[in-house]
Amino acid sequence: MNTTVLARQECAITVLGGPTAVLDLGGLRIVSDPTFDEPGPHGYLTKTAGPAADEDAVGPVDLVLISHDGHPDNLDERGRAFAKTASLVLTGPLAADRLGAPAIGLSPWASHTLPRRDGGGDLTVLAVPAVHGPEDGERDAEGNVNCEVVGFVLSGQGLPTVYLSGDNASIRTVVEISRRVPDIDAAVLHAGAARVPTKFDGRPLSLDGHRAAAAAAVLGARTVVPAHYDGWAHFTEGRDAIERAFDDAGLTPVLRIADHGSWLPLMP
Repeated sequence: MNTTVLARQECAITVLGGPTAVLDLGGLRIVSDPTFDEPGPHGYLTKTAGPAADEDAVGPVDLVLISHDGHPDNLDERGRAFAKTASLVLTGPLAADRLGAPAIGLSPWASHTLPRRDGGGDLTVLAVPAVHGPEDGERDAEGNVNCEVVGFVLSGQGLPTVYLSGDNASIRTVVEISRRVPDIDAAVLHAGAARVPTKFDGRPLSLDGHRAAAAAAVLGARTVVPAHYDGWAHFTEGRDAIERAFDDAGLTPVLRIADHGSWLPLMP
């Protein structure tokens, strides 16, 4: 694991592995779905690689975004401890109840604002829906497929508008988001086609490469950063499959994939 300190950036993102990404926006350091445990079994899931940088390398954070807390590939033990050190955690309402302070729960289409450190006003975090499995999957009492999952849209004056999908597998949901938020500059898509044989007959629980390309086309984002496509045994599509799918769709110019721990610029 690379423990080099991740130097602050003006407006950029780096994917550390699995779903974990670090975003520097508006002078704030933001981490999504922190997972820092070492490789090994986690219940019925198996982690095959650790992150490119550990908690110490990430340093103090202003905001942690957690799409859902029920699966260890999105929030593991060290990730939970790390989240507790943040000034603020935003997640779904059920997850916030389980996690406790400093977590605040946001239902889809609810928002939360926090002051930026660059003097540019506020950063707005909008919670958006996500479907963690097939669109026709059985839904629980709260209307969720598999479990409660939320995505997020980050925006602010002079900043790029950034969509983080969480473990969403639904193009219909992406269409709804694009209608309500028509000017998304960058999209971070969980695109590893996660599959668990005992769930939904092994159908994908997150976007595969072709649906990630379709989501990119729907959103019209100029920058698409894939995440959550390696580091766990239940991912069935990796970097090569994502690159092929975007090439097939004629969308290679918007795709941004770099080695984990490398920064990618996010432009407004």
